[in-house]
Amino acid sequence: MKNWIARLFGGGEGAAPEEHAPAAGAPAAHPAGPDPSKPEPDRDHDFWRWLTAGAAAAAPTAHALPHAQLVLGELDRLVDAPLDAAGLIPRVPEVIPQLLRSLRDESASSVDLARQVARDPALVAELIREANSPFYRSSSQVRTIDAALLVLGRNGLRMLLARAAFRPLIGAQGGRHSRQAAPRIWRHTEQCALAASLLAPALRADPFEAYLAGLMDDLGLIVALRLFDGMLEADALPQDPALVAALFARSRTLAARIALQWELPPPIAAAILGARGQGPSAGQPLAAALGRAERLVLLRLLLDAGMLDAEDPAVAGLDAASARVFERLAPADRIS
Repeated sequence: MKNWIARLFGGGEGAAPEEHAPAAGAPAAHPAGPDPSKPEPDRDHDFWRWLTAGAAAAAPTAHALPHAQLVLGELDRLVDAPLDAAGLIPRVPEVIPQLLRSLRDESASSVDLARQVARDPALVAELIREANSPFYRSSSQVRTIDAALLVLGRNGLRMLLARAAFRPLIGAQGGRHSRQAAPRIWRHTEQCALAASLLAPALRADPFEAYLAGLMDDLGLIVALRLFDGMLEADALPQDPALVAALFARSRTLAARIALQWELPPPIAAAILGARGQGPSAGQPLAAALGRAERLVLLRLLLDAGMLDAEDPAVAGLDAASARVFERLAPADRIS
């Protein structure tokens, strides 16, 4: 396992992968149509502008740049020591891994699952609310744990549990910057998880692993925002494209490290690292699913925020399968 991790991260166990632009003329991993797993030149910068709306400077301020370098340095350190990030992003509650293990056990009965869910009142409320959501279109009002478990099934319950575990980690805690970004980053996280799970079957990836990869994808970015909270008191966050690119590269590596530290399946960390079409895991189906999900979600968010036109080639040129997922991501209420 240790050697596999070392190869994945491109060197020693603590080494972070080098980030390189795709070589000119390199063959696309998905030759049919535009390759959605490869980064577009300003993709991260567009996401950062959307995420930091209201806390962004038109140009990087002189006092913000040194703080940004400090944040990058601290992210490098945390990549080597991911346990030190626990104060910025706590581990998921233990009841969730216990339930996920039970769900992997085919011999576990619905009575056992109901008993474990009943230990957490907030989880019970989430379960009942999900079973009554339009997504499941239940013919009658669901009022009991047993009835809700029947409606969701094991896979639906697994996704609900994972989402319930991750939401508090991305919640509005921390300082000014992370609190302001929390609703937007959770929307991005939730949609990446959903889109990746929907895209996974056609790419022969596991839908639940794709869902977990989507939930993990932004954790390094949350750490970065909380680091800015401690180092930068000004309203404005840096907007320099080179700094933003470096920030996202380190945040992605840290998210993969945290996934391994939490003992999630290793393919999840590999997918996070390979989602942009680079590195040893770039060709894996799970990485392709996450990469396509990231692109579709960004297009959706930018379109909903008025930062992208519906006739833009990136939207108008979506293939039929991607367009269906894109429509599934349309929100009931939009964040402008």
